[in-house]
Amino acid sequence: MGTFFRCAAVLLLLHPPTAFGDGLAAPDRRPPPVNSFGASEPRELQKRSPGEACRGLQDIQSRLQNNTHSNVFNDLSGSVSLAWVGDGTGVLLALTTFQVPLFMIRIGQSKLYRSEDYGKTFQDVTHLINHTFIQTELGIAIGPENSGKVILTGDLLERSGAQIFRSVDFGRSFAQTSLPFHPRMQIIYNPHNSDVLLAISSVNDMWLSEDFGVNWRRSHDMVCLVKWGPENTIFFSTNPNGSCSDRGSLELKKTSDYGRTFKTIGSRIYSFGLGGRFVFSSVMTGVGSTRMIHVSVDQGEVWNMAQLPTVGHEQFYSILAASEDMVFMHVDDLGDSGVGTVYISDERGILFSKSLERHLYTTNAGDTDFTNVTSLRGVYMTSVLDEDGSVQTVVTFDQGARWQPLRKPWNSVCDSTAANPHMCSLHIHASYSISIKMNVPMPPHSEHNAVGLILAHGSVGDVGSLTSPDVYVSDDGGYTWLRALNGPHHYAILDSGGLLVAVEHVPHPVSQIKFSTDEGQCWHMFNFTDQPIFFTGLAAEPGARSMNVSLWGYRDFSRSQHWVSVTIDFRQVLSRDCGDGDYVQWLAHSDNTNGPTDGCVLGYKERFLRLRKDSVCWNGRDYVVMTDPTPCPCTLDDYQCDFGYFRPENSSECEPQPELKGQALEFCLHGNKEQLQTSGYRKIPGNHCQGGIMPERREIDLSTKCISNMIRPDTLTDSHVSLAPIVAVVISLLLVSAAAGVLLIKKYVCGGRFLVHRYSVLQQHAEANGIEGIDDFNIDGSSKMHYHDESDEDLLE
Repeated sequence: MGTFFRCAAVLLLLHPPTAFGDGLAAPDRRPPPVNSFGASEPRELQKRSPGEACRGLQDIQSRLQNNTHSNVFNDLSGSVSLAWVGDGTGVLLALTTFQVPLFMIRIGQSKLYRSEDYGKTFQDVTHLINHTFIQTELGIAIGPENSGKVILTGDLLERSGAQIFRSVDFGRSFAQTSLPFHPRMQIIYNPHNSDVLLAISSVNDMWLSEDFGVNWRRSHDMVCLVKWGPENTIFFSTNPNGSCSDRGSLELKKTSDYGRTFKTIGSRIYSFGLGGRFVFSSVMTGVGSTRMIHVSVDQGEVWNMAQLPTVGHEQFYSILAASEDMVFMHVDDLGDSGVGTVYISDERGILFSKSLERHLYTTNAGDTDFTNVTSLRGVYMTSVLDEDGSVQTVVTFDQGARWQPLRKPWNSVCDSTAANPHMCSLHIHASYSISIKMNVPMPPHSEHNAVGLILAHGSVGDVGSLTSPDVYVSDDGGYTWLRALNGPHHYAILDSGGLLVAVEHVPHPVSQIKFSTDEGQCWHMFNFTDQPIFFTGLAAEPGARSMNVSLWGYRDFSRSQHWVSVTIDFRQVLSRDCGDGDYVQWLAHSDNTNGPTDGCVLGYKERFLRLRKDSVCWNGRDYVVMTDPTPCPCTLDDYQCDFGYFRPENSSECEPQPELKGQALEFCLHGNKEQLQTSGYRKIPGNHCQGGIMPERREIDLSTKCISNMIRPDTLTDSHVSLAPIVAVVISLLLVSAAAGVLLIKKYVCGGRFLVHRYSVLQQHAEANGIEGIDDFNIDGSSKMHYHDESDEDLLE
């Protein structure tokens, strides 16, 4: 079992031996202590030549040895769970667990440890929970923001429910409460009010508490999936027939008064999810197993069918990422190909156009390399599968309008897979490589407050190499790369990118940590112990603000293994506070040509103040990224291909999709048939360009009624009336598809099998619920490495 982080609570499960993954979230920050922008031209961030010597740091060993702290946990434990409580509090909880199944029962013990100094020292506080065995699978539920709330779920009581331990003071004390039910999943906080809790019982009843778990009331039975929406809204699916396995018969409901009243907003539901301002659902059409995806932008009051290719029962849809502006949708190809097509939506989430073909997405485990680079706007990376079976990484810098291979790192040479030793590209190893057991301990990693910085494992050649990958770093959001470390490593970003740390991923004990103060160009070594440990993972506070990092592992003693943590405080290495002279102005998305449109991406230029690579100083916890946006005139680069159009490989022009060429582009919107007249381009959602080129585009109301919504219960009351046109349309579509041998997107009939709820950061609800569905997005595509409880998710293949 792997090691996992989860944002918000940031729960880390460690099991020896294991690979380690992290997913850290950057919360809001206070104003920066740096100067405003000057009038000078942007300067390119300097790179050292391969032969240039690295700048030495004085007295590294002595300074770090005096700030290295070790802890040995002398108890039987097969796993340890870590959770940061609050932002900048330094409070870390460690729950060690050991259990052995015996016949029909399990025997075990758990201990709780607490640190107030970022893991430098721990206190055994097991007595605060009455030495109760804690259910590790339900996790440590941390309240949103800096509420200081913590919930631990104890072992089940014999006849009634479970017992929980509640803390309101960052784990200093706990109050014990008995639940009137057995929880099926981790308790979920209302992201906007940490006193309000939501839980699903083992018999699928929904329970709510409005006083932080002191009192509970049963609000609804047979709840299959539940999600917090905006403010006090709760969305959930239920089945009046009493079975969650009959998914096509589910009803979608919502409540805005904590379960006192309910409103049914959909019937014949297969699955649903939330992301950004969108609510998604897949609904049965009434013919076989055909399903259609619907989308709502007003919390389920009005629905429209998403205009996407039809898929069969053996295919699937998956939301890869979304924002308040748009959605990335993967549509699986026919057969067990392991690839599909990525579509991108308009600002309504209704009209989709092709973005990327042969997108790698395995059908057996649902692994995709789709990654949101959070350190620079508009950047996403993923993998495509070539016709010859090779895997290649591609990147987009404009939210999916165009994709291109990654450039060869400037300090690397092409490996043996390259046909031309001077012409090859970089392949990034992400979730797919991890799923096939390659020696890749971590997915790509970036942080919002470490502008342009990406750390990733990769190989250089014509195809994804199966050899052991190296660590590569980009300081400009993926345009250029350098090979930073040989071989696989665990890595973390500290001090808003001013400090990188890494530990080599090897099967034998380690005693050395590497760190860089210049974004990975030069690395320094520190021996953190005289007694090497079997390393299992790094733990750093979420948000990349801290100067402390903990190495977790275990040592083999005479007849047992004990968990060990070593926490290193790098504050004395970066002892000087950064000043104005330590920052340089940098223009993002720029090749430094100083042209009028240089750096114009998504409609505007962004200049940042970034730390100079040769500055060895401390950004500090209060550091905030400074940006100076400047609007740009619209060019064709500000437009993506419109509905019914696509951009062929190695082409800059949008062309009609072959299966739609010559056909009227009609769709159904709010029950009215609309015709799209377009030159093939629409502005990228979220683009802020002004004036300039404006390709012709308009939607014409044909004044004809049509079926845009099959999800509302009032349209399904009389099946003889409402299902007949639906059946006719679907059957006609299937017959035409069979005759033509192609899948059509025609008029207003679109749909799909279901939504696969394996989303990435759409919005950051501060839910410490251990569930990663559509309402807990990181937009990084690698959320598989995050801890989650799959018992309440749709992980459908």
